[in-house]
Amino acid sequence: MLRCSGSIAAFVLALCASAVHAQGQLNLICSVPIPWCEAIAAQFTKDTGIKVGMTQKGSGESMAQVSAEKANPKYDVWYAGTGDPHLQAAELGLIDEYKSSMLPQLHDWAVKQAEQSKYHTVGIYTGALGIGYNPELLAKKNLAPPKCWADLANPIYKDEVQMANPNASGTAYSTIATFVQIFGEDKAFELLKGMHRNTNNYPRAGAGAIRAVARGETSIGVTFLHDGLTEIANGFPVKIVVPCEGTGYEVGSMSIIKGARNLDNARKFYDWALTPAAQKIGGDLKNFQTPSNKSTPIPPGALKMTDIELIPYDFARYGGAAERKRILEKWDREVGALPR
Repeated sequence: MLRCSGSIAAFVLALCASAVHAQGQLNLICSVPIPWCEAIAAQFTKDTGIKVGMTQKGSGESMAQVSAEKANPKYDVWYAGTGDPHLQAAELGLIDEYKSSMLPQLHDWAVKQAEQSKYHTVGIYTGALGIGYNPELLAKKNLAPPKCWADLANPIYKDEVQMANPNASGTAYSTIATFVQIFGEDKAFELLKGMHRNTNNYPRAGAGAIRAVARGETSIGVTFLHDGLTEIANGFPVKIVVPCEGTGYEVGSMSIIKGARNLDNARKFYDWALTPAAQKIGGDLKNFQTPSNKSTPIPPGALKMTDIELIPYDFARYGGAAERKRILEKWDREVGALPR
C-alpha cells in the first residue's frame, strides 16, 4: 500500500475535492420568475447532489448573453423563456444537440419543438398571449376594459398601457410576431405605433407589464395569460382577456449551451427537468403554464389551451434569426424611436 506524508495526503485530498466539485456543478441561466428558478435549482441539487449556480434573465437578454459568450460559455443550460429565441440560438449554432430519452413522455407540441430544432431545444411548457387589466383603475377613470388587440391603440387609453421591451423580452417579441400574423405586417406596425402613443413604460421583463397592472402602476398590460393568473392567485386586482381576434402562444423551451463545461450534468438536468415531478414545481408556485410532460398535472385554475382561439403561430419563421433581427430592427426604427 502506498503511504504518503501528511502534506502529500492533504494535497491529494485537495485534488480529489476539486475534482468532485468540478463533477458536481451546473451553471443555469433561467428565464422564468426568480422563485421558480430558485426552486428548480434547489430541488435538482437535492435530488442529484449537483450544485447549481443560477442567473435569472428574460429570454431576450438570455439569448444576447449566450450569443456574446459563444467563444467562452459561462452557462451549461438555458432553462425556459419563449421558444423563438431558443430556435434562433439553434440556427446560430449556440446550443447543443441532445435527444432526451424523455421525449416519448411529452405532448406533441413539445416534441415538435425538438424536431423542428433538430433536437437542439425542447418544449417544457406552453401558454397563450393576452391582455391583463386592473378593473379598479379603469373604473376610477371611467374606462371600459379592452376586448381586442386593436383596442390597445384607442386614444382613450393614453398613458394606460405597458408592453415589455421586445429587445429584452421574448413575450414582447412574440406579441409583435402575433400581430404580424393576425393583421399583416403593415397593419400590425400601425397598431404598434398606436399602442406606443398609449404606452407609459416598456419594462425589460416579459412579466413586468402585468406586475405593474397588479400593483396599480398602469391600467393595462400585454402579457402571457398565465402570468396574469399568477397575479390573481397572489390576491392582486387583475382580470385577463383573450383578445377577440385570436392570439399567439409560446412553447417555453430548454436548451444545452454549446461548449458547456459541465455537459454530463447539463444532460442530467435536461432529462430531470422533463419529468413530472420537476415540471410540477412551477404549478406549485402559482405559475399556470401547461407543462409538456403528459403525466404532469395542469395547475388548478390554469386555462385550457383548447378553450383559447389560437392562431397557427409560425415558429419556424419567427424563430428564425434573420426574421427576428429584421422585425426587431423595424420596431426600433418605426416604433421605439417615436415620441410618446
